[in-house]
Amino acid sequence: MFVGHFAVGFGAKAAAPQVSLGTLFLAAQLADLLWPTLLLLGVEHVRIEPGATRVTPLVFTHYPISHSLLGVIAWGTLAALVYLGLRRSLRGALIVGLLVVSHWLLDVVVHAPDLPLAPDSPVFLGLSLWHSLAGTLVVELAIFVLGAGIYLRVTEAVDRTGTWALWSLIAFLLAIYLGNLFGPPPPSVTAIALAGHAQWLLVLWGWWVDRHRRPKLRR
Repeated sequence: MFVGHFAVGFGAKAAAPQVSLGTLFLAAQLADLLWPTLLLLGVEHVRIEPGATRVTPLVFTHYPISHSLLGVIAWGTLAALVYLGLRRSLRGALIVGLLVVSHWLLDVVVHAPDLPLAPDSPVFLGLSLWHSLAGTLVVELAIFVLGAGIYLRVTEAVDRTGTWALWSLIAFLLAIYLGNLFGPPPPSVTAIALAGHAQWLLVLWGWWVDRHRRPKLRR
């Protein structure tokens, strides 16, 4: 899942209006932000196998640190504690921690049974929605529309940048998503890892957008 994770970040703005969109993106995508570094270090592993599923040619063979349930709970706890220490907001910290864990829960829907419960667990979960291209599109795009719609409903632009920066971000996320779905398979695992690190730019984009928007006042 890709835009679905960003959708959860968008939507969480309603629950935590004081938390920057960039921080919400960082939390929702933390597992996938850690994963490319672990790939480059050879700690975690993936195999490129065109036709493995209808949606992705990637076979995730070993990623217990970034994508086990116990792992994301640990990362979520750490992220929540860091946010609490920096911002002194218990509510914000709770939302940040839950967003980190939400990544695993959404991935369970689409992945093959390759998501471990713990780093050394013999149990792997996944509902394999990626075997259906139509099903994946319907589910993930519905989540994205809902999340982006919530963000649009609960925030307002303070200047023109707040409008066009947001809509260009939405368009760019959709373009990346469709490109991954219908483009050629990646040439190498190294290319996957390097492209994965570019997601940090989306986090920065989220922070930039939020600097030009504000929560709408409740009437």
